[in-house]
Amino acid sequence: MSERKIKRLKKLHNLLGIGMRSVFGVFIGYTIYVYGQYRKYPGLYAMQSAPWYTGVQVCGLFTAAILLLAIILKYMIKKKLKSGSFPVE
Repeated sequence: MSERKIKRLKKLHNLLGIGMRSVFGVFIGYTIYVYGQYRKYPGLYAMQSAPWYTGVQVCGLFTAAILLLAIILKYMIKKKLKSGSFPVE
């Protein structure tokens, strides 16, 4: 296992962690913003046929899918780093 591959995988592992925290932070920020708008303008949301939190739920599903994918990738990278098994080039 070469040092360059190890460094690249560690960087990717760290980048995925930063990306996961960023995606989650954006979701929390969006949720707080929508809730604040709902509290400030309840009449605006009363006109809609769907509840005010429908957009938050949809965003939550996409956030969960992205985080699940990132967790799987991080697990695979961590497993590969521990085992040290790389294909011979």
